Amino acid sequence: MEENKIWLSPPHLGGKELNYIQHAFDTNWISQYGSNIDEFEKTLENYLENNSFVTALSSGTAAIHLALRLLNIEEGDFVLCQSFTFVASANPVLYQKAIPVFVDSEPTTWNMCPNALEDAIKYCLKQGKKPKAIIPVSLYGMPFMVDEILEISRKYEIPIIEDSAEALGSKYKNKPCGSFGDLSIISFNGNKIITTSGGGVLISRNQKSKDKALYFATQAKENKDYYNHSEVGYNYRINNISAGIGRGQLEVLEERIVKRRENHQFYQYIFEKYDEINLFEEPDDNFFSNYWLNTVTIEKKDSRFTKEKLKQIFSENNIETRYLWKPMHLQPLFSECKFFGRNVCGTVFEKGLCLPSGTNLTEGDKDRIKEILINLRY
Repeated sequence: MEENKIWLSPPHLGGKELNYIQHAFDTNWISQYGSNIDEFEKTLENYLENNSFVTALSSGTAAIHLALRLLNIEEGDFVLCQSFTFVASANPVLYQKAIPVFVDSEPTTWNMCPNALEDAIKYCLKQGKKPKAIIPVSLYGMPFMVDEILEISRKYEIPIIEDSAEALGSKYKNKPCGSFGDLSIISFNGNKIITTSGGGVLISRNQKSKDKALYFATQAKENKDYYNHSEVGYNYRINNISAGIGRGQLEVLEERIVKRRENHQFYQYIFEKYDEINLFEEPDDNFFSNYWLNTVTIEKKDSRFTKEKLKQIFSENNIETRYLWKPMHLQPLFSECKFFGRNVCGTVFEKGLCLPSGTNLTEGDKDRIKEILINLRY
Protein backbone atom coordinates (compact mmCIF):
# COMPACT_ATOMS: atom_id res chain seq x y z
CA MET A 1 0.00 0.00 0.00
CA GLU A 2 1.44 3.34 -1.06
CA GLU A 3 2.03 5.81 1.75
CA ASN A 4 0.38 9.22 1.70
CA LYS A 5 2.19 11.84 -0.33
CA ILE A 6 4.33 14.35 1.52
CA TRP A 7 3.95 17.66 -0.28
CA LEU A 8 6.50 20.45 -0.52
CA SER A 9 4.41 23.25 1.00
CA PRO A 10 0.66 22.55 1.01
CA PRO A 11 -2.02 24.88 2.38
CA HIS A 12 -2.65 24.45 6.11
CA LEU A 13 -6.07 25.63 7.23
CA GLY A 14 -6.83 25.88 10.92
CA GLY A 15 -10.66 25.97 10.87
CA LYS A 16 -11.07 29.61 11.93
CA GLU A 17 -11.29 30.59 8.28
CA LEU A 18 -14.82 29.18 8.07
CA ASN A 19 -16.16 31.78 10.53
CA TYR A 20 -15.11 34.63 8.27
CA ILE A 21 -16.27 32.87 5.11
CA GLN A 22 -19.67 32.31 6.74
CA HIS A 23 -19.78 35.99 7.68
CA ALA A 24 -19.30 36.88 4.01
CA PHE A 25 -22.24 34.67 3.08
CA ASP A 26 -24.41 35.89 5.95
CA THR A 27 -23.90 39.52 4.95
CA ASN A 28 -24.18 38.71 1.24
CA TRP A 29 -20.80 40.32 0.51
CA ILE A 30 -19.11 37.71 -1.67
CA SER A 31 -17.62 40.06 -4.25
CA GLN A 32 -14.76 42.58 -4.10
CA TYR A 33 -16.29 44.53 -1.24
CA GLY A 34 -16.91 43.66 2.40
CA SER A 35 -15.62 43.83 5.96
CA ASN A 36 -13.28 40.86 5.56
CA ILE A 37 -11.20 42.86 3.08
CA ASP A 38 -11.10 45.91 5.34
CA GLU A 39 -10.16 43.93 8.45
CA PHE A 40 -7.59 41.82 6.59
CA GLU A 41 -5.84 44.99 5.44
CA LYS A 42 -6.00 46.61 8.89
CA THR A 43 -4.55 43.54 10.62
CA LEU A 44 -1.63 43.44 8.19
CA GLU A 45 -1.03 47.17 8.58
CA ASN A 46 -0.76 46.71 12.34
CA TYR A 47 1.56 43.73 11.92
CA LEU A 48 3.92 45.46 9.49
CA GLU A 49 3.90 48.91 11.15
CA ASN A 50 6.35 51.50 9.66
CA ASN A 51 3.67 53.52 7.82
CA SER A 52 2.30 50.47 6.04
CA PHE A 53 -0.81 51.05 3.95
CA VAL A 54 -2.09 47.73 2.60
CA THR A 55 -4.13 47.10 -0.55
CA ALA A 56 -5.38 43.52 -0.82
CA LEU A 57 -5.24 42.13 -4.34
CA SER A 58 -5.80 38.98 -6.38
CA SER A 59 -2.11 37.99 -6.45
CA GLY A 60 1.43 39.03 -5.60
CA THR A 61 2.05 39.42 -9.32
CA ALA A 62 -0.75 41.99 -9.50
CA ALA A 63 0.89 43.81 -6.59
CA ILE A 64 4.22 44.10 -8.44
CA HIS A 65 2.42 45.28 -11.56
CA LEU A 66 0.58 48.00 -9.64
CA ALA A 67 3.84 49.04 -7.94
CA LEU A 68 5.32 49.62 -11.40
CA ARG A 69 2.27 51.65 -12.39
CA LEU A 70 2.52 53.77 -9.23
CA LEU A 71 6.14 54.55 -10.13
CA ASN A 72 5.09 55.54 -13.65
CA ILE A 73 7.31 52.92 -15.26
CA GLU A 74 6.75 52.91 -19.01
CA GLU A 75 8.01 51.44 -22.26
CA GLY A 76 11.79 51.48 -22.53
CA ASP A 77 12.48 52.20 -18.86
CA PHE A 78 15.15 50.15 -17.07
CA VAL A 79 14.08 48.12 -14.02
CA LEU A 80 16.74 46.33 -11.97
CA CYS A 81 15.55 42.84 -11.05
CA GLN A 82 16.98 40.05 -8.94
CA SER A 83 17.73 37.17 -11.26
CA PHE A 84 17.32 34.42 -8.66
CA THR A 85 13.56 34.39 -8.17
CA PHE A 86 10.25 33.13 -9.55
CA VAL A 87 9.24 34.60 -12.90
CA ALA A 88 6.38 36.58 -11.31
CA SER A 89 8.97 39.01 -9.93
CA ALA A 90 9.98 40.04 -13.45
CA ASN A 91 6.99 39.39 -15.72
CA PRO A 92 5.17 42.61 -14.74
CA VAL A 93 8.15 44.59 -16.04
CA LEU A 94 7.30 43.16 -19.46
CA TYR A 95 3.63 44.07 -18.96
CA GLN A 96 4.78 47.70 -18.92
CA LYS A 97 7.07 47.12 -21.93
CA ALA A 98 9.96 48.17 -19.71
CA ILE A 99 13.40 46.55 -19.84
CA PRO A 100 14.47 44.20 -17.04
CA VAL A 101 18.17 44.30 -16.17
CA PHE A 102 19.10 41.28 -14.07
CA VAL A 103 21.35 41.32 -11.03
CA ASP A 104 23.19 38.32 -9.56
CA SER A 105 22.97 37.02 -5.99
CA GLU A 106 25.54 37.16 -3.23
CA PRO A 107 26.32 33.80 -1.60
CA THR A 108 25.16 34.44 1.98
CA THR A 109 21.46 35.19 1.46
CA TRP A 110 21.16 34.15 -2.21
CA ASN A 111 19.56 37.54 -2.80
CA MET A 112 20.52 40.65 -4.76
CA CYS A 113 24.26 41.36 -4.67
CA PRO A 114 24.97 45.02 -3.78
CA ASN A 115 28.16 45.11 -5.86
CA ALA A 116 26.48 43.69 -8.95
CA LEU A 117 23.54 46.05 -8.39
CA GLU A 118 25.82 49.08 -8.47
CA ASP A 119 27.50 47.78 -11.63
CA ALA A 120 24.08 47.48 -13.25
CA ILE A 121 23.14 51.02 -12.24
CA LYS A 122 26.37 52.41 -13.70
CA TYR A 123 25.70 50.55 -16.97
CA CYS A 124 22.21 52.04 -17.21
CA LEU A 125 23.50 55.53 -16.50
CA LYS A 126 26.05 55.16 -19.30
CA GLN A 127 23.15 54.37 -21.62
CA GLY A 128 21.68 57.74 -20.66
CA LYS A 129 18.79 56.35 -18.62
CA LYS A 130 18.59 56.11 -14.85
CA PRO A 131 16.78 52.93 -13.72
CA LYS A 132 13.24 53.56 -12.51
CA ALA A 133 13.13 50.87 -9.80
CA ILE A 134 15.05 48.13 -7.98
CA ILE A 135 13.24 44.85 -7.18
CA PRO A 136 15.12 42.84 -4.53
CA VAL A 137 13.59 39.57 -3.34
CA SER A 138 13.68 37.84 0.05
CA LEU A 139 14.09 34.39 -1.44
CA TYR A 140 12.66 31.33 0.34
CA GLY A 141 11.92 33.63 3.31
CA MET A 142 15.50 34.86 3.75
CA PRO A 143 15.74 38.67 3.97
CA PHE A 144 17.99 40.35 1.44
CA MET A 145 20.92 42.55 2.51
CA VAL A 146 18.62 45.38 3.50
CA ASP A 147 21.12 47.99 4.73
CA GLU A 148 23.37 47.68 1.70
CA ILE A 149 20.55 47.71 -0.87
CA LEU A 150 18.78 50.64 0.81
CA GLU A 151 22.03 52.59 0.87
CA ILE A 152 22.46 52.15 -2.89
CA SER A 153 18.80 53.08 -3.42
CA ARG A 154 19.31 56.34 -1.52
CA LYS A 155 22.67 57.06 -3.19
CA TYR A 156 21.22 56.93 -6.69
CA GLU A 157 17.66 57.98 -5.72
CA ILE A 158 16.08 54.87 -7.22
CA PRO A 159 12.93 53.56 -5.47
CA ILE A 160 12.70 50.00 -4.20
CA ILE A 161 9.87 47.58 -4.88
CA GLU A 162 10.46 45.03 -2.13
CA ASP A 163 9.40 41.53 -3.19
CA SER A 164 8.60 39.74 0.07
CA ALA A 165 6.22 37.29 -1.61
CA GLU A 166 7.79 34.40 0.33
CA ALA A 167 8.81 36.29 3.47
CA LEU A 168 5.80 37.15 5.63
CA GLY A 169 7.04 36.75 9.20
CA SER A 170 10.70 37.13 8.29
CA LYS A 171 12.65 40.03 9.80
CA TYR A 172 15.84 42.00 9.36
CA LYS A 173 17.21 43.63 12.51
CA ASN A 174 13.85 42.85 14.12
CA LYS A 175 11.88 44.78 11.50
CA PRO A 176 9.39 42.84 9.36
CA CYS A 177 9.91 42.06 5.72
CA GLY A 178 7.35 44.00 3.76
CA SER A 179 8.24 47.25 5.50
CA PHE A 180 11.53 48.15 3.77
CA GLY A 181 10.58 49.19 0.25
CA ASP A 182 9.12 52.40 -1.10
CA LEU A 183 6.53 49.86 -2.18
CA SER A 184 6.43 46.25 -0.98
CA ILE A 185 4.52 43.11 -1.87
CA ILE A 186 3.55 39.86 -0.14
CA SER A 187 1.95 36.78 -1.71
CA PHE A 188 -0.78 34.62 -0.21
CA ASN A 189 -0.73 31.92 -2.87
CA GLY A 190 -1.74 28.43 -1.73
CA ASN A 191 1.85 27.32 -1.07
CA LYS A 192 2.86 30.31 1.08
CA ILE A 193 3.25 30.34 4.87
CA ILE A 194 -0.38 31.47 5.12
CA THR A 195 -2.82 31.69 2.24
CA THR A 196 -5.95 33.38 0.96
CA SER A 197 -6.16 30.55 -1.65
CA GLY A 198 -4.83 33.03 -4.20
CA GLY A 199 -3.98 36.60 -3.39
CA GLY A 200 -1.41 39.17 -2.44
CA VAL A 201 -1.01 42.66 -1.06
CA LEU A 202 0.69 45.86 -2.14
CA ILE A 203 2.14 47.83 0.76
CA SER A 204 2.47 51.58 0.26
CA ARG A 205 4.06 54.12 2.59
CA ASN A 206 1.19 56.63 2.53
CA GLN A 207 -2.56 56.81 2.08
CA LYS A 208 -2.33 58.60 -1.27
CA SER A 209 -0.41 55.71 -2.83
CA LYS A 210 -2.84 53.19 -1.35
CA ASP A 211 -5.79 55.10 -2.82
CA LYS A 212 -4.11 55.18 -6.23
CA ALA A 213 -3.38 51.43 -6.06
CA LEU A 214 -7.03 50.72 -5.23
CA TYR A 215 -8.07 52.93 -8.14
CA PHE A 216 -5.91 50.95 -10.59
CA ALA A 217 -7.02 47.63 -9.06
CA THR A 218 -10.72 48.37 -9.65
CA GLN A 219 -10.60 49.21 -13.37
CA ALA A 220 -9.56 52.85 -12.78
CA LYS A 221 -13.16 53.88 -12.18
CA GLU A 222 -13.46 57.58 -11.51
CA ASN A 223 -15.61 58.99 -8.73
CA LYS A 224 -18.63 59.98 -10.78
CA ASP A 225 -22.29 59.01 -10.96
CA TYR A 226 -21.53 57.03 -14.14
CA TYR A 227 -18.68 54.82 -15.33
CA ASN A 228 -15.89 57.09 -16.51
CA HIS A 229 -12.33 55.93 -17.29
CA SER A 230 -9.33 58.07 -18.23
CA GLU A 231 -6.59 55.50 -17.54
CA VAL A 232 -6.05 51.78 -18.00
CA GLY A 233 -7.17 49.82 -14.96
CA TYR A 234 -7.27 46.18 -13.89
CA ASN A 235 -9.52 43.67 -12.17
CA TYR A 236 -6.99 43.05 -9.38
CA ARG A 237 -9.00 43.45 -6.16
CA ILE A 238 -9.25 40.47 -3.78
CA ASN A 239 -12.72 39.14 -3.04
CA ASN A 240 -14.37 39.13 0.38
CA ILE A 241 -14.34 35.32 0.70
CA SER A 242 -10.61 35.03 0.01
CA ALA A 243 -9.97 37.86 2.45
CA GLY A 244 -11.99 35.91 5.03
CA ILE A 245 -9.65 32.96 4.56
CA GLY A 246 -6.77 35.39 5.08
CA ARG A 247 -8.25 36.74 8.33
CA GLY A 248 -8.45 33.23 9.74
CA GLN A 249 -4.94 32.44 8.58
CA LEU A 250 -3.49 35.58 10.16
CA GLU A 251 -4.72 34.36 13.54
CA VAL A 252 -2.31 31.41 13.30
CA LEU A 253 0.58 33.19 11.57
CA GLU A 254 2.91 33.09 14.57
CA GLU A 255 2.22 29.37 15.04
CA ARG A 256 3.04 28.78 11.38
CA ILE A 257 6.35 30.66 11.69
CA VAL A 258 7.31 28.58 14.73
CA LYS A 259 6.45 25.37 12.88
CA ARG A 260 8.48 26.28 9.78
CA ARG A 261 11.46 27.09 11.94
CA GLU A 262 11.04 23.79 13.79
CA ASN A 263 11.18 22.07 10.40
CA HIS A 264 14.46 23.85 9.80
CA GLN A 265 15.82 22.59 13.11
CA PHE A 266 14.84 19.08 12.05
CA TYR A 267 16.89 19.43 8.86
CA GLN A 268 19.78 20.99 10.80
CA TYR A 269 19.94 17.87 12.95
CA ILE A 270 19.95 15.57 9.93
CA PHE A 271 22.40 17.42 7.73
CA GLU A 272 25.03 18.15 10.35
CA LYS A 273 26.30 14.63 9.61
CA TYR A 274 26.67 15.27 5.86
CA ASP A 275 29.70 16.99 4.41
CA GLU A 276 28.17 16.73 0.93
CA ILE A 277 24.88 18.50 1.70
CA ASN A 278 24.70 22.10 2.90
CA LEU A 279 21.52 23.47 4.46
CA PHE A 280 20.72 27.10 3.57
CA GLU A 281 20.68 29.12 6.81
CA GLU A 282 20.58 32.63 8.27
CA PRO A 283 24.03 34.25 7.94
CA ASP A 284 23.89 36.00 11.33
CA ASP A 285 21.56 37.32 14.05
CA ASN A 286 20.44 40.27 11.95
CA PHE A 287 18.48 37.87 9.77
CA PHE A 288 15.34 36.06 10.90
CA SER A 289 13.87 33.77 8.25
CA ASN A 290 10.43 32.22 8.29
CA TYR A 291 12.12 29.33 6.41
CA TRP A 292 9.18 29.17 4.04
CA LEU A 293 11.10 26.48 2.19
CA ASN A 294 14.10 24.58 3.48
CA THR A 295 16.70 24.28 0.75
CA VAL A 296 20.00 22.49 0.37
CA THR A 297 22.92 22.61 -2.02
CA ILE A 298 24.66 19.36 -2.87
CA GLU A 299 28.34 19.03 -3.67
CA LYS A 300 28.87 16.41 -6.39
CA LYS A 301 31.58 14.40 -4.68
CA ASP A 302 30.15 11.05 -5.74
CA SER A 303 27.13 9.70 -7.61
CA ARG A 304 25.03 9.25 -4.46
CA PHE A 305 24.92 12.96 -3.79
CA THR A 306 23.43 14.90 -6.68
CA LYS A 307 20.26 16.93 -6.65
CA GLU A 308 18.85 14.71 -9.42
CA LYS A 309 19.55 11.51 -7.47
CA LEU A 310 18.11 12.89 -4.25
CA LYS A 311 15.00 14.15 -6.01
CA GLN A 312 14.51 10.78 -7.68
CA ILE A 313 14.77 8.86 -4.41
CA PHE A 314 12.27 11.14 -2.70
CA SER A 315 9.88 10.83 -5.65
CA GLU A 316 10.09 7.02 -5.52
CA ASN A 317 8.96 7.29 -1.90
CA ASN A 318 6.02 9.58 -2.75
CA ILE A 319 7.67 12.71 -1.34
CA GLU A 320 7.66 15.97 -3.29
CA THR A 321 10.84 17.99 -3.69
CA ARG A 322 11.62 20.70 -6.21
CA TYR A 323 14.63 22.24 -7.87
CA LEU A 324 15.46 25.82 -6.94
CA TRP A 325 14.13 28.69 -9.02
CA LYS A 326 15.94 28.79 -12.34
CA PRO A 327 17.48 32.30 -12.53
CA MET A 328 15.79 34.73 -14.86
CA HIS A 329 18.91 35.48 -16.88
CA LEU A 330 19.03 31.78 -17.83
CA GLN A 331 15.39 31.71 -18.96
CA PRO A 332 14.63 31.75 -22.71
CA LEU A 333 12.10 34.54 -22.12
CA PHE A 334 14.85 36.89 -20.92
CA SER A 335 17.77 35.66 -23.02
CA GLU A 336 18.31 39.09 -24.57
CA CYS A 337 18.42 40.94 -21.24
CA LYS A 338 21.58 42.23 -19.60
CA PHE A 339 22.92 40.41 -16.53
CA PHE A 340 25.44 41.68 -13.99
CA GLY A 341 27.39 39.43 -11.65
CA ARG A 342 29.49 36.28 -11.51
CA ASN A 343 26.61 33.81 -11.94
CA VAL A 344 26.48 32.95 -8.25
CA CYS A 345 22.76 32.27 -8.61
CA GLY A 346 23.33 29.96 -11.58
CA THR A 347 25.83 27.95 -9.57
CA VAL A 348 23.43 27.65 -6.65
CA PHE A 349 20.64 26.60 -9.01
CA GLU A 350 22.80 23.82 -10.41
CA LYS A 351 23.34 22.32 -6.94
CA GLY A 352 20.12 23.11 -5.08
CA LEU A 353 16.94 21.35 -4.01
CA CYS A 354 13.86 22.39 -2.00
CA LEU A 355 12.67 19.96 0.67
CA PRO A 356 9.22 19.41 2.25
CA SER A 357 8.61 22.34 4.57
CA GLY A 358 4.87 22.54 5.19
CA THR A 359 3.53 23.46 8.61
CA ASN A 360 1.42 20.30 8.56
CA LEU A 361 4.51 18.08 8.30
CA THR A 362 3.94 15.34 10.90
CA GLU A 363 6.45 13.44 13.01
CA GLY A 364 5.68 10.41 10.85
CA ASP A 365 6.50 12.43 7.75
CA LYS A 366 9.79 13.49 9.28
CA ASP A 367 10.62 9.88 10.14
CA ARG A 368 10.11 8.91 6.48
CA ILE A 369 12.36 11.75 5.31
CA LYS A 370 14.98 10.92 7.91
CA GLU A 371 15.03 7.24 6.96
CA ILE A 372 15.63 8.06 3.29
CA LEU A 373 18.53 10.33 4.12
CA ILE A 374 20.09 7.88 6.54
CA ASN A 375 19.88 5.10 3.95
CA LEU A 376 21.50 7.40 1.41
CA ARG A 377 24.63 7.52 3.50
CA TYR A 378 25.21 3.79 3.42
